[in-house]
Amino acid sequence: MLLPLKPICPSNKIRKDGTSLIFLQYCKSEADKTLLNTELSIPPKYWHKKLQRVTEDLPSKYGDHKQINSELNRMFRIAEDIATHAIQNDVVDTVQFLKQTFKPDFDVANLKPDKIKHVVRQKANLDFFFQLDDYIKSKQGTVTKGTMDVFKNLRLILKTFETYRKEPIKFNSIDINFYEEFVHYLTFEHIHQNRSKDVVKGFKLNTIGKNVKQLIVFLKNRKNKKIIPEPDLTGFKIMEEEADAVYLTNEEINKLVSLDLSSSPCLITYRDLLVFGCLTGLRFSDFSKIRTEDIRDRMLYKKQEKTKHWVVVPLRDEAYNIFINCFKRNIPDISNPNFNQYIKEVGKLAELNQPIKHSYMKGSREIIDTKPKYEWITSHTCRRSFCTNEFLAGTPVELIMKISGHKSLKDFYRYIKIAPEQAGQRIKEIWSKRGELSR
Repeated sequence: MLLPLKPICPSNKIRKDGTSLIFLQYCKSEADKTLLNTELSIPPKYWHKKLQRVTEDLPSKYGDHKQINSELNRMFRIAEDIATHAIQNDVVDTVQFLKQTFKPDFDVANLKPDKIKHVVRQKANLDFFFQLDDYIKSKQGTVTKGTMDVFKNLRLILKTFETYRKEPIKFNSIDINFYEEFVHYLTFEHIHQNRSKDVVKGFKLNTIGKNVKQLIVFLKNRKNKKIIPEPDLTGFKIMEEEADAVYLTNEEINKLVSLDLSSSPCLITYRDLLVFGCLTGLRFSDFSKIRTEDIRDRMLYKKQEKTKHWVVVPLRDEAYNIFINCFKRNIPDISNPNFNQYIKEVGKLAELNQPIKHSYMKGSREIIDTKPKYEWITSHTCRRSFCTNEFLAGTPVELIMKISGHKSLKDFYRYIKIAPEQAGQRIKEIWSKRGELSR
């Protein structure tokens, strides 16, 4: 059995005598690991990291390298036997069991179940929300803040669903009936936590699908950890529909740039950040956290928070001017909810009043909602505007996707927003360049 076990000799834990202890590291996951003390020690420069053993040139005063490696191999086998025993006997916390049991001189004969009853088969707490909290905690430090917010929001929704149904959520009750009841609740009954005093019930299809998806991921995680049996997810569907959204044309972005906000100076920062976002194509989580060191030679270098991929974006004059002169090389700390609220005010003052009709499904009914364009503007409008405007300008799609982070052409083309008239005009321009309109 291949186990996540290896010997290490940390060079950052040197003792007064110049040596470091050699440990056996057991790593079940990035957040769940332990170091087992072998009580062997050498100067770390005589440790071969790749071969994971003591080098032949170890000075004799620190011991014989062959004997130390032999002892290390013996203890490695002990640790392997302990970990294997824990896995085969369904010990829930393998890491803790290994940490408590391992000793350099441990006799593996003591691994017989009747001799270690006090540590074998810890009973898992099968309370649904205890396990959900444990799952969320395990994700800390391994996912973005935005993803953590998704997990926490799912917990809140499930808790309110439990109150609504007047029955505790239990793992053994999650089946197609639970799914249908949960989807009905998300569609028609869940009350939004929003800033306004109006009571708004129900989510759109994509939000419902996102919550169902995260619930499925959680259940499969608990199954993989052998905490619960295989859940019956027959009939569970991750629903989605093409999202209606707006983008700002280059003319509208220029209108925002020249907008006189002297009577509403509190909106200037939000306007500038909106324009900056439209000209860089990044997500809000990225363009709202640009720092001085991210810009060199008028090029923006940014590691995307969501995908962890690096992007390099050339800055137009207006974007560079905003960063240097308006933000003084340091974008102010602005929350996404506040940004979404105030850029609508900016759009209203810019008279972006064109009526926009969007539709979405609520259950089996199609809901049609018509609002002025400024009401539809959100932080996501920035990235969508960049992608759509660059596409219309003829920038190669593969280059736009390097910045947008889209993995497939299908996803990219669903993302950009082009009116039929714009599509027709774009085709006309292409045909004209090929000389096909003059025939």
